[in-house]
Amino acid sequence: GNIVAEVIMDFEHSDEIANLFKMFSDKTRVNILLCLKEKRECSVDEISELLGMEQSAISHQLRILRQGRLVKQRKEGRYSFYSLDDLHVELILNLGKDHVCEDCAHD
Repeated sequence: GNIVAEVIMDFEHSDEIANLFKMFSDKTRVNILLCLKEKRECSVDEISELLGMEQSAISHQLRILRQGRLVKQRKEGRYSFYSLDDLHVELILNLGKDHVCEDCAHD
């Protein structure tokens, strides 16, 4: 295929790709995603306890992560449970961890 055409095709998605990586630019958001990667599903309570942070701060970041399609929400009565939106999010987290810490123990 024509390489220039392929690169230009990729450029069409550059905004969305940049926005995706913006989601990972906040340590609290990354920590929330890491919690969800380990525990599969968490309530705001559980995340705020794990991170030692106010629930309002966690809820705020979860809203951003939902808008960015990195987490999904499941409601059960008046409780909400959060999980990673799909396997891509887990793969990005794993790649990030591998990149920054080549000697990290892997599960």
